[in-house]
Amino acid sequence: MNAVEIKKDIFWVGAVDWNLRTFHGHTYSTNRGSTYNSYLIKDEKTVLIDAVLGAFSRDFIEKIKSVVPPEKIDYIVVNHVEPDHTQALPEIMMLCPKAKIYCTQKCKEGLFRYYYGDWDFQIIKTGDELKLGRRTLKFIEAPMIHWPDSMFTYCPQEELLLPNDAFGQHYATSQRFDDEVSECELMDEAQKYYGNILWPLGTVILKKIEEIQKMNIPVKMIAPSHGIIWRKDPLKIINAYISWAKNTVKPKVVIVYETMWGSTEKMAKKIVDGLLESGIEVKLFDVAISDRSEIIKEMLEAKGFIFGSSTHDNDMLPGIAGFLEFLKGLKPKNRVTAVFGSFGWAGGAAKEIEGVLKEAGLEIAQESLGLVYAPDPADLNRCFDFGKAFASKIK
Repeated sequence: MNAVEIKKDIFWVGAVDWNLRTFHGHTYSTNRGSTYNSYLIKDEKTVLIDAVLGAFSRDFIEKIKSVVPPEKIDYIVVNHVEPDHTQALPEIMMLCPKAKIYCTQKCKEGLFRYYYGDWDFQIIKTGDELKLGRRTLKFIEAPMIHWPDSMFTYCPQEELLLPNDAFGQHYATSQRFDDEVSECELMDEAQKYYGNILWPLGTVILKKIEEIQKMNIPVKMIAPSHGIIWRKDPLKIINAYISWAKNTVKPKVVIVYETMWGSTEKMAKKIVDGLLESGIEVKLFDVAISDRSEIIKEMLEAKGFIFGSSTHDNDMLPGIAGFLEFLKGLKPKNRVTAVFGSFGWAGGAAKEIEGVLKEAGLEIAQESLGLVYAPDPADLNRCFDFGKAFASKIK
């Protein structure tokens, strides 16, 4: 793909990774691929904002060359040290060795530990500015959105916010803007991105959005470092982040289970019937065969979580155990939960699941439901009632 002019003399020079299918050490599925967005601003001074994954360095450099000779780059702004945004930096610095790098102190430390480059670092803090000519860049530190080194870059003359990993999505397309793609797909990927990466940072995100709002800076375009650029309605993603960060939920239940011989699965499906009878939206996942990232995406807006497992060695099965540990790290709040499962001569799974839920600070809304071996018709009625009882807790 060629460089794309997103505003007068401001160019997208990033890379589209059509074949990316996992991210963050295989913890996150990227079924629609991703992009690594980098931006080049031509003014009296030329600035490059963020870079790309190393595998795309050649294409990245060719895009830059189509706009300006790389040796003409005066400044490089690094909003975030993570390699998907910086791995191509050493090759760029070989082409423009006199360029100054603007970043936070934490970012400088990280860049040195990754690349050991003897570069001209300029350390910034919130409120610092970089004059390019007719344009100015302003910097806003954003620690823990989502690493300690993160920052945002803002161009007031263009009302353009470049927030790196905030407001992005893993979404590979031949288009660059929100008004050129399916809104349903776009928001689906934005929700998945937030749920799997930013969910535990809600308090930090709210404070940062409030801080930016108090700065009274108009934003007509948001150009993140993954996915598309928001030009039609940047408030749409800002408002979505506010809602997700506040843990706003709806009467919806996500059931996640793991079964050994099918009995726990039969219970799960009957619990679904009870919830549906009560008018509750439901999503059902067998954790052993489901995409964990998709489960988390659905949980982000759900008021209720129900977990089920067969008992094995007096404990839950390993798939659900791993999922719950991952969920615990996301620190969900304002949810209610319940537990069910089948067992043979002794139980244990329900108790262990409840222990993890308590560690995560989640409310257990009702007594767990355990059945011996395969459920009979009377047992299935109990499962149906279990679902109806849980529905009453989240309406």
